[in-house]
Amino acid sequence: MNYDIVVIGGGIHGAGVAQAAAAGGYSVLLLEKNSIASGTSSRSSKLIHGGLRYLESAQFGLVRESLHERETLLRIAPTLVRRVNFFIPVYASTLRRPWKIRAGLSLYALLGGGARGTGFKTLARTRWHELDGLDTRGLQCVFQYQDAQTDDVALTQAVVRSAQTLGAQIECGADFLAGTRHDAGFEVRYRHANDEKNCRAGVLVNAAGPWVNTVLERISPRPSQLAVDLVQGSHILLEGEIRQGIYYIEAPSDRRAVFVMPWKGKTLVGTTETAFDGDADALHPRPQEIIYLQETLRRYFPQASGSLIASFAGLRVLPRASGSLFHRSRETTLHADTTERARLITIYGGKLTGYRATATKVMQRLKTSLPATTTRANTAHIMLSA
Repeated sequence: MNYDIVVIGGGIHGAGVAQAAAAGGYSVLLLEKNSIASGTSSRSSKLIHGGLRYLESAQFGLVRESLHERETLLRIAPTLVRRVNFFIPVYASTLRRPWKIRAGLSLYALLGGGARGTGFKTLARTRWHELDGLDTRGLQCVFQYQDAQTDDVALTQAVVRSAQTLGAQIECGADFLAGTRHDAGFEVRYRHANDEKNCRAGVLVNAAGPWVNTVLERISPRPSQLAVDLVQGSHILLEGEIRQGIYYIEAPSDRRAVFVMPWKGKTLVGTTETAFDGDADALHPRPQEIIYLQETLRRYFPQASGSLIASFAGLRVLPRASGSLFHRSRETTLHADTTERARLITIYGGKLTGYRATATKVMQRLKTSLPATTTRANTAHIMLSA
């Protein structure tokens, strides 16, 4: 079989590229070694947001793009993405003072372009008792604003279904074995259902998440790759439900941002940021991460006594650099095999919120290496549903 595009990886970014490619009128095959959203795309914080904390590291472009994509997803996926109230409690001991948070929220609203739900307010003291048992000792003020929440697996699956409706072929349980470059593209070899298969691809998109460099090592001639750090982010799920919204709090031990949020009748707490150098296929939360999240929860919700139901961990891909993991750039990096007519694009990093924008950029980079087609649809207007 011949395809214009073969996508490797069935997480949210691979799904987004498959949808965008099929919407552009191209023939597409997506290869996923396990199941759709089986990796990091099922282990996120379940948020569709602009990334308020990225303002601290001056990632204004990322925040602006993410806020635009948040509004797009609220419009095209109303059954999958919903607005949620977020609360930021500020105590005498809180590192980020009220003036700084107020300034950040004002800039956040400005970058949101005045869209519905971009404003914020200070919650009246008389309403603090409504906040799910939040500790009010030493509490100075509570800011309230809005972002959005989603089911990351359901959203990824919806994007894949949309890609299939547009003509993309999806093969799960398909392990990419090798890609050999030739003048017109690649010879691709993969294993599916215990059979080895071959196809041709005009271009390859490597959206394998933590396994992106492993994929590159299976391509010949060997393409260049970027040095990356893998960062483990863990969450815990507990009995008992947070009802009023999502709490954006500071971990008392290191002042990192942690979310406490409602999730399917339970309480979800996360995430951590721990350097990872093990087997990405054998990922699990570390005991100290679970303790860290439990202690953070108890600091702000001392009456929270729900038992631990589950924990899970995902991996972020960050460009290798020195300094704090927390303050590293979250910008997505598109790494091409050439500066001219690219036939291989590797997606390093990426946020759930920005998957559609990332896919659009990938297709723009590959356009000169693809045949002329008739566009079938615009992903900004394709409705998604559970």
